[in-house]
Amino acid sequence: MKSIVACNQVAHIKDYENPEIKPSYLLIKTLYSAVSPGTENTLISISGDHDIPLGYSAVGVVEECGEQITDYQVGDIVACYGAPYVGHSEYLAVPSTLCAKVPDSVNPKEAALAGIGAIAIHALRVAKLQFGETVVIVGLGLLGQMIAKIANAAAYNVIAFDLLPERIALLQEDAISAFTQLSDMESEVKKATNGQGADAVLLCAGGEKSPLTQQCLNWIRNQGRVVIVGDIEPDFPRNLMFAKEAQILISRAGGPGRYDPLYEKQATDYPYGYIRWTEGRNVKEYIRLVHDKRIDVQSFLSDEVDFDEAPSAYEELKTNMSQSLTKIFRYN
Repeated sequence: MKSIVACNQVAHIKDYENPEIKPSYLLIKTLYSAVSPGTENTLISISGDHDIPLGYSAVGVVEECGEQITDYQVGDIVACYGAPYVGHSEYLAVPSTLCAKVPDSVNPKEAALAGIGAIAIHALRVAKLQFGETVVIVGLGLLGQMIAKIANAAAYNVIAFDLLPERIALLQEDAISAFTQLSDMESEVKKATNGQGADAVLLCAGGEKSPLTQQCLNWIRNQGRVVIVGDIEPDFPRNLMFAKEAQILISRAGGPGRYDPLYEKQATDYPYGYIRWTEGRNVKEYIRLVHDKRIDVQSFLSDEVDFDEAPSAYEELKTNMSQSLTKIFRYN
């Protein structure tokens, strides 16, 4: 099978043996996979002379079920999430805990974004928002856009910020308040909260040193929350944190279960009554939101690329030649 890997700071397509099926796994023939530009371009930039698999969100057709699988069957369309089991490969062997069935009414290309959706959903859960509260989302790349759409669907009061007008325009289609000037965004926060401040700020931007980590503390209410979602260095001044008794939180990937070999490698699910929203259940929740038309992700699907053209697609993303938020790889 062919897979996309990073090596010597370039994306390559290489041939590998097809993965072997395991007792609680699904063997999936990939239909589409979605690029996470921030994560994958970072991996490419740090890659040396050994292969680093790319990708973590895909959709495909079940070709074979492990002997312990009872709730999937050959021919099912499933979304799947989580490296190293999911990547940009023609075939994937994925633990059942990281999969979700895709209804006929959901476009498989929409389902290819399930990993991004799960990460967005988990970030909002970490923020511990309640109905009617105000959330500020800073950084409107693929993940920030997804978070804003889901937050809006949950009836939170969403205020968003990004420097790029074209990203702002995408959210304005959903009647979400979005701004390219910090002063305008800050004015909206004061107006929307009667000067009390937002309940939470989600930082979806990247950067080692960013003034946003200090500025965002001015936007939250007393005992408000800041959630680090993007790859940003957590440099927060103690005096501002103390003054508001602010909570600084970090959202890790798609939810409980991530990086746990018991949950992922051994496909052992957590008890529903004790850990309600695992990463796998967040994947299923994303599929439900798309199925019920609570969110519209069509604007993310405009740039569909043949799998064989993947290396040049990464070059476009790296050099900002592409105006799209992501690339959707199509498999033959």
